Amino acid sequence: MQDSIDTTYRVTADELKQFIERIERLNAEKKDIDDQQKEVLAEAKGRGYDIKVIRKLITLRRRDQGQVAEEEAVLELYKEALGMS
Repeated sequence: MQDSIDTTYRVTADELKQFIERIERLNAEKKDIDDQQKEVLAEAKGRGYDIKVIRKLITLRRRDQGQVAEEEAVLELYKEALGMS
């Protein structure tokens, strides 16, 4: 009885260790990608681009374009109502 519990525990422990190691590798890869993105943004900033605007453009490109257009139209309407246009 004890033998089967030990075997089951070992298999579970090995599987758990594999999951943890995979997550750790993915975290390391994610950090590398984050570092690369920072380098690209620093290069863009060095060439005179506004990093805040670049980040906003990236966010907008991820979204549905119809939704973005609708939001921009409402923003323009509100700006006109406030005399900001």
